Amino acid sequence: MCFELDSVPPIPAISGAAVSHEDLVLEAEDGNRFAAFAALPDEPSRVGVVILPDVRGLYRFYEELALRFAERGYAAAAFDYFGRTAGVAKRDDGFPYMDHVAQTTPAGIQADVGAAAAHLRGAGCETIFTVGFCFGGRNSWLSAAGGHGLAGAIGFYGRPGVGNDGSPGPIQRAAEFEAPILALQAGDDQHITAEDNAAFERALTAAGVEHELVTYDGAPHSFFDRSYEQFADASADAWGRVLAFIQRRSAS
Repeated sequence: MCFELDSVPPIPAISGAAVSHEDLVLEAEDGNRFAAFAALPDEPSRVGVVILPDVRGLYRFYEELALRFAERGYAAAAFDYFGRTAGVAKRDDGFPYMDHVAQTTPAGIQADVGAAAAHLRGAGCETIFTVGFCFGGRNSWLSAAGGHGLAGAIGFYGRPGVGNDGSPGPIQRAAEFEAPILALQAGDDQHITAEDNAAFERALTAAGVEHELVTYDGAPHSFFDRSYEQFADASADAWGRVLAFIQRRSAS
């Protein structure tokens, strides 16, 4: 599990920032209808961020994260993975998300990423990034090979190797990446080893993909959470790197 249901992004809200937000139902090219949440700054933004949640799909943490991006002048859309199997209605805390994770496919997730990116482009965004966490971190990196025209793909504590279903992961698909990569990994992650991260970095280097891979020593999986006060410095550094990565590649 990546976050508790009452988790909050470890990012201060900007008091008085002018943003709007709405619940959405988007439709992918394959006809899938799925839930999403968009947050927009009141001043039009040419930069948009597609947010890929952890295994539980769309819930409060990612809606709050979208708002934090919007407060900083970036349009953001967080989306849900389970439109194909659970529909678009709001869910309670007992939702059996892992049953639905098992039914997702890499192609289906990328179709939904494409729809979320298209929504942001329809709102005036010209430059699109993805950012994801855990399951979403892995799929954020894979979005760099999804034909979405991304400016960059950011992932927190994603698994870079072969998937549980045998599908190739970011390591195996690095040569297909068409966007720079930012990887923010947890040094004390029980499921992602230092060798996994080293293999990912070697694959990116061999493929000539611009990248930055940072490992936070001692930090556990899902450290990017306000409740992990002892890792506040790691969270602040990671958020700073996310904003710097977006700013650099938005200006180029």
